[in-house]
Amino acid sequence: MRNFRSLDIWKEGIEIVKEVYSLSEKLPPEEKFGLKSQITRAAVSIPSNIAEGASRNSEIEFKRFLEISMGSLFEVETQLVIVQELGFVSSEELRLIFELLEKEAKMINSLINKIKANS
Repeated sequence: MRNFRSLDIWKEGIEIVKEVYSLSEKLPPEEKFGLKSQITRAAVSIPSNIAEGASRNSEIEFKRFLEISMGSLFEVETQLVIVQELGFVSSEELRLIFELLEKEAKMINSLINKIKANS
């Protein structure tokens, strides 16, 4: 069992959640149960799956949860593109969060590849 709180990918995931929640406040009230709910749940899923995977005893199980986390990350990215395309936020408002998502994706992918190489 790993200490998920010491993992940089988990810490970055928490930063993504904070940025997504901040950005979601800019969405119109009628999106409270639509995009806002969907995007915040997907964002929370990123570090949550990293934490859950870290509790597993096998590297294969940990890798699977990292893959799920990556899927959630791509879901958040897609939803942010939709938010931008709908004109709810500007590309400049999304710049930081897209940078965080790119960094997180690289970190998760690197760890997945490391696990693959060691198994």
